[in-house]
Amino acid sequence: MTDVWRTLVAASERGETVALATVIGVDGSAPRSSGARMVVWPDGRIAGTVGGGNFEAKVIEAALSALTTGLPRRYSVHLTRDLGMCCGGAMDVFIEPLRPLDRLVIFGAGHVARPTASFAREAGWSVTVVDDREELNTEARFPQCERFVRDPRGVARALESDARTWILLVTHDHQLDQDLLELLVARDWAWLGLIGSRTKVTKFHLRLRAAGVDPARLARVSAPVGLDIGAETPEEIAISVLAEMIHTRRGVSRPPAPMRLIR
Repeated sequence: MTDVWRTLVAASERGETVALATVIGVDGSAPRSSGARMVVWPDGRIAGTVGGGNFEAKVIEAALSALTTGLPRRYSVHLTRDLGMCCGGAMDVFIEPLRPLDRLVIFGAGHVARPTASFAREAGWSVTVVDDREELNTEARFPQCERFVRDPRGVARALESDARTWILLVTHDHQLDQDLLELLVARDWAWLGLIGSRTKVTKFHLRLRAAGVDPARLARVSAPVGLDIGAETPEEIAISVLAEMIHTRRGVSRPPAPMRLIR
């Protein structure tokens, strides 16, 4: 593994967003050949090089723009005509912003959690499963997932909130769901969803309102979770949940219904 790739792995593990600039074309004399790479952070720090000098400064500028927009871009330049460099050649650079995977924390390791975890990994989330039932929360049932086989309430208390963490409550116990919701709803997450019937959601809403939970916070909870596709099986329910999550991640204008009283 090259130093650039080690840098990218380390940045991802630290939860950092960076841009990767790769030389994809060279014509004539140039300071680097195709395949040269450079990593650029939002604060302007770099690792690696695509050639140095004024050319590299322009690539860094383009990389910062890509980080701002979140969109990949190309930077093509003639080194002498456009930048006054003596090399005389032309270079073409592809710049792509790279952000760490969003994390889905699933509380519950039952029938719905299993396909949801699988589909979420395929759709680009890293997945953590929290359930203290050792016979269910296993590597065999949740491959390539982080697993916490311990008290879910303790995990919920210790969990740090951020804009890349998604929460799904699908436990086997209504009281546990309510306890977890009360612990988590006061913090900011990318998304917080609760599985259950409309009757269950209404009861939770009333109890949490009575416990003094801010109604504005409750309005941010997606419950019952999942887009209405008539889902019945665990796999179908998982698809409906992932459909809503993708709906949210892509910023579709018509949001799913928030947690509310059902009269």
